[in-house]
Amino acid sequence: MNKISSSAQPAVDAQALRDEVKLKYRDVATNPEQNFHFHTGRVLTQRLEYSEAITSPIPEHAVESFAGVGNPFSLRDLELGEKVVDLGSGAGFDCFVASALVGDKGQVVGVDMTKEMLGKARTLAAEMGLNNIEFRDGLLEKLPVEDGWADVAISNGVINLCSDKERVMAEIHRILKPGGYLQFADIANSKPVPQAAIQNIDLWTA
Repeated sequence: MNKISSSAQPAVDAQALRDEVKLKYRDVATNPEQNFHFHTGRVLTQRLEYSEAITSPIPEHAVESFAGVGNPFSLRDLELGEKVVDLGSGAGFDCFVASALVGDKGQVVGVDMTKEMLGKARTLAAEMGLNNIEFRDGLLEKLPVEDGWADVAISNGVINLCSDKERVMAEIHRILKPGGYLQFADIANSKPVPQAAIQNIDLWTA
């Protein structure tokens, strides 16, 4: 894995973007029954072909705030005992899946910046007795994880919401062990985006 530098300047105000993202996903955490412009919940997990053998035991209120865009576990099977970091863990659904896959000897750390998501994730993990998960308050651009700790980094529809993606990738590189894996699902655009659109924070979370 090559070292990644972060020299480019973000094209949008990073703090303003974070504030907008927090507002939107606060609602997903506290009012998941709302209609959002993206899909959520168990129906979404089925559409994204998550293993029902893993997801069926997870209670409904631990799935309702899931808002991923893909299935990072479809890229490679996690192994027993692996250490996993979920970048933008939300209410914890992907962490709960990872917890089952890595087993009691594995560890899962979820990182999120939204207070309501973190609170919900911690409550759910405690309710389900998942002792191999920890949720930490933090940014993808400055992950609260030590160097070379993780075997695997996963993310699901969150990197696209960060203004400084080079910084995010540098942080992923930092926390992964040599030969570690990045398994993520996200939204990408192969065509050039006009500068006016890049600077429109509403479009980032639309």
